[in-house]
Amino acid sequence: MLGRHGQVADLRNGAVKVEGYALDFIDIKRMPDAYRAMARSQPYDICEMAPTSYLMAVADGAPITALPLPMTRRFRHAGLQRPLSSDLNEPKDLEGKRVGVRAYSVTAAVWTRGILADEYGLDPDSITWFTEEDENVESFVPPSNVQRVPSGKTLAGMLRDGELDAAFAGLAGAGDDAGELVEVVADAKARERDWYRRTAIYPLHGVIVVRNDVLEKHPTLALALFNAFTNAKENYLERVRTGSAAEAEDKRYLALAELVGDPLPYGLEENAQSFAALARYAYRQKLIPVLPSLETVVYDPRTDAIAQRRRA
Repeated sequence: MLGRHGQVADLRNGAVKVEGYALDFIDIKRMPDAYRAMARSQPYDICEMAPTSYLMAVADGAPITALPLPMTRRFRHAGLQRPLSSDLNEPKDLEGKRVGVRAYSVTAAVWTRGILADEYGLDPDSITWFTEEDENVESFVPPSNVQRVPSGKTLAGMLRDGELDAAFAGLAGAGDDAGELVEVVADAKARERDWYRRTAIYPLHGVIVVRNDVLEKHPTLALALFNAFTNAKENYLERVRTGSAAEAEDKRYLALAELVGDPLPYGLEENAQSFAALARYAYRQKLIPVLPSLETVVYDPRTDAIAQRRRA
C-alpha cells in the first residue's frame, strides 16, 4: 500500500525493480484508511504509514518495523488556520480556545503542536481539541482535553458558526464553507526557514513499514526496498531538476531543495533529527507512554541495527 507520490512513480510503473522481489500494489481511496488498518490488523506486507500512528502502534505491540524512507516532507508552522475576523494575534492566544483537527494523533497536528510549544511557548494541554474521526490505534484514549464533535456537527460547520477558534486546513475540511481563513502563524514561511537553519529538523510524513514476519522470512527484503526506493527517488529528483516533472508538488520540492539540499532524504542518520523530534513531540503529547530510542523503532538496513529491533 503506497501513495501516488512522484518519488515512487518508477516503482509503480516498473521502471525500477526491487531486486529479488515483485511488488503487488493495492490502491485505496484514502491513505489514512490504510494507516488505520496497518495500525490495527496489519493486512499488508508493506505499507506507507503516518509516522505518529506507527510510533503509537509499535508502543501498543503491533509487529511492524519502519524503514527510514519518509514519503513526504512539509514544514508545519503553516496549516493551522483561524477566521480572518478573529482576535487571535499569535499562537499563544490559542490557550483556552477550541481547535479542530481530524484526529488528535494526526501527524501534521503533532508536528504543529510541538513546534508551537517550542517556538511560541504555547501549552497545547490548555486547548480543547475537537475531533471528528477515530484514532488509528484503537486502544488509544485521548487526553481529557480532547472532545469528539457533537452528533450532527462537523469541524467546518463549527468553525463557520464560531464554535471553534481555529482548525487545521484540509484536515478539518474547512475550506470555503468556513469563510475566509488565515494562518495562525502569519509569517510561517520565514519562520520555517529560520527554524530549519537553527534546528536541522525537517518534518517528515509517511514512512514505509514492513510486517516483522515478512522481514524474518525475507532477510534481504529491507535492503532491496531501500535501494529501490532510493533509485526511484533519484530518478524523480532528476526529472524535477530538469523540469520534466512540473506538478505543484514537484515545484514545491524544487524550492525546498534550495533550503535543505536533498528534499527527500532517506536513511536513519539522514533523518535522525526529524525522527527524534517527532518521537519527542508524541511523547510530550501523551500519544506514547515511553520515549523510544530511534534504533528500536526505525531500521536502517544499511547497518546491523536490526539486531536491536528484534522482539522476543
